[in-house]
Amino acid sequence: MIEPGTIEDLARRIGALLPPGLDDAKRDVEKNLRAVLQSWFDRLDLVTREEFEVQKAVLAKTRAKLEALEQQLAELEGE
Repeated sequence: MIEPGTIEDLARRIGALLPPGLDDAKRDVEKNLRAVLQSWFDRLDLVTREEFEVQKAVLAKTRAKLEALEQQLAELEGE
């Protein structure tokens, strides 16, 4: 899930590109962009940076355990 602030920021930035005096159009564009961006990001099935970092740590720990087991096995086979 992407952070809601990111979608709001993107919509505001794109809306800011519209010329001044088109405030109603600007609000409509921003509103529609928010909906489109949220839908698009939801379909991508994204994870947060925090979730990614947790999984990265789990993978590193698992890899370290696997390497230790491989070393133990090599020592046992060498005896």
